Amino acid sequence: MRQIVIDELSPMEQDNIDSYLKRSIKQGPMVGLYWLHLPPDLLAEAQQGHEEHGPFFVAVELTNGSVKFELLVRNQTNLHCSCIAHATPAQRQFILDFIDRMVTEEMISS
Repeated sequence: MRQIVIDELSPMEQDNIDSYLKRSIKQGPMVGLYWLHLPPDLLAEAQQGHEEHGPFFVAVELTNGSVKFELLVRNQTNLHCSCIAHATPAQRQFILDFIDRMVTEEMISS
């Protein structure tokens, strides 16, 4: 799985990230799982042709001591479709920008 991982988080950093994610993006169906929705203008061609499967997002998982950002664009309605694909360069940049804001605002030093 292609992903961006920030690890070796202190308990305080982990709590700060959890708070940030709860304030900023949608919580998933399990504790520690979040959905970072992609704006419609960043959708790839295959995703634009599948609006009925949207919204499209990347998974963010907060575990004991780390936070992981998947680089796989998914939807919540169809798990076996060509619209599920690795993030494009523009989508990756959107994810990195989100991570940079989170790390800066929550003063993460890990």
